[in-house]
Amino acid sequence: MKIATWNVNSLRARLAHVLAWLEANPVDALCLQETKVVDELFPIEELAEAGWRAAHSGQKSYNGVAILARAEPADAAAGAPGFDDPERRVLAATVGGTRVLNLYVVNG
Repeated sequence: MKIATWNVNSLRARLAHVLAWLEANPVDALCLQETKVVDELFPIEELAEAGWRAAHSGQKSYNGVAILARAEPADAAAGAPGFDDPERRVLAATVGGTRVLNLYVVNG
């Protein structure tokens, strides 16, 4: 399984770049950090048109994480037991039988 990660620093601002990169790079999953988009505005349709499915946990203006995959990520879970995550920095999902943990850990 090939997994990549990208601190996208605003998915809506860089969606065209993400889609172009995904087309050029045959990964099974792409973990995004700093998506900076609330769940209601996450670009599900645009990603689906390009053949990608997503699990996402977002926040306006800051933070947010997503896992993109060719098949629907299964058993998606935001946060972690015993860990308060109001900043939406933790997301796990199963992709092709592998549990993928996307964790946005800031420097500082």
